[in-house]
Order: sequence, then structure tokens, then C-alpha cells
Amino acid sequence: MAHVQPEKKVRNGTGGKFAGWADSLKTVIYAILIAVVVRAFAYEPFNIPSGSMIPTLLVGDYLFVSKLSYGYSRHSLPFGLPLISGRIFASAPERGDVAVFKLPTDNKTDYIKRIIGLPGDRIQMRAGILHINGTPVKRRRVADLIQRDPLGNAVAMARYVETLPNGRTHFIIEMSDSDHLDNTPVYLVPKGHYFAMGDNRDGSLDSRVLNHVGYIPAENLVGRAEILFFSTDGTARWWEFWKWPTATRFSRFFESVE
Repeated sequence: MAHVQPEKKVRNGTGGKFAGWADSLKTVIYAILIAVVVRAFAYEPFNIPSGSMIPTLLVGDYLFVSKLSYGYSRHSLPFGLPLISGRIFASAPERGDVAVFKLPTDNKTDYIKRIIGLPGDRIQMRAGILHINGTPVKRRRVADLIQRDPLGNAVAMARYVETLPNGRTHFIIEMSDSDHLDNTPVYLVPKGHYFAMGDNRDGSLDSRVLNHVGYIPAENLVGRAEILFFSTDGTARWWEFWKWPTATRFSRFFESVE
């Protein structure tokens, strides 16, 4: 008479619990590794702490920066690990791109500005008007931007549409045409470097200040700003959840950065 083997019992003891914890831990580790890879090689989130890019970017904006756009250097990696020499899979920025880069004077601080000058360009400000290769860039006055000062008072900021030589347009703020950076010498952009400026022309520390920012080496480019995913006006602290609805700028969600 044939004997039938008894079915193996499933153990529900400590071994099963440990196996469950191990699977959960592996899932968490995989998720972290995927996040690190995406952040290092695809898209990285940044937030805007200053008003140098008003009106394009506001303090409290959060955005994704595409690292795919310009290729990769050591500045694309976490902590700037020196695992990449120079730049690989490189693609040159276009005039008008809003780009994140490492500050050339310390190679650590993240800056975000608009690419205005390409290698070999001659850049100059004359009475508040941007000149590229000796030709004034067209700007057109449009409706003022109304902002609130720290006391809550409405402040009107003169806004213009600026049209770059390649036809790309963007808004700028120019409160005065006689600020200390509204009249500059001619900047000759070196080979392999770029010249960047903030859209808030009288409130931006940028390539016009050679001893602080200056010309940006291609290696220092981190990526191109692509899309806003969150924005807050700063009137609500993280724990003041009852203020979140009024502090959140819902209208800026998922806006592309132009």
C-alpha cells in the first residue's frame, strides 16, 4: 500500500517574522537606492531661498532640475564625489536656460540663474539694457509685478519682457537703470564657460560680479530647471497646518520654468 507524505507545515514562528522584516528592509533599501540614482542622474529637487530670480522664480518655490539636460560631471553626484573627470554625455546649454550650477568660487554652493552668455560672447550692461556682442537686447515694459514687503505693504516692481538673440523671451524685474550693476565693463566669456544673470536685475549676485560668481565652467553645471512642483509664500511654519491652505501657492504647481 502506497504511503502518502504528510504536507509540510508552514511555520509561523520567529523565523517567519524575521523573513517578513528582512523583506521589508530590502524593499526600503531598494527604494532608497532608486531615489539616490534618480537624484544623481535624472531629476533633483531644489528650493528657492532668495529673490534673485523674481519674477520667474519666487522665494518658497520648489522645482525639479533635469540632470539629463547637460550631461554629468562630479557635481552631478552626491557630495561632489570626484568619480567623473570633466563632463560626460555633455550637451551645451542654450541661451535663456534657467540653470543650477555650483558656485565657481567654492564649488559647493548651489546657484540658480539664467544663461545669458555663451563661450566667446561679449556681454555688457549699459544703462540697464543688456548688450550681447554689441547689440542691445530688446525689452518691453509690461504690467508691474505687485509684491508684499516684510510689513505686508504692496510694492510695485517694474516688469519687462526681454527677448534674447535666439528669440527666447522671459520676464525680468528692473527697478532702476542706474544701479551699480546696470553699467558694466564688457565681459568676454572664456571658452568652456558661461555667463549667467538673475531675472531680478537689481537684486542678483551673478556673473557680473567676477570676484564672487564670475564665469561658470561647463563642469560646474548641475542641470536645467524644468518644472515647479510646490510653492509656499512662507507665512505658515511647518507645524501651523491650519495656515497651509492660505500659504500654499496652488496656482504655481506644475508650472514649467521658462
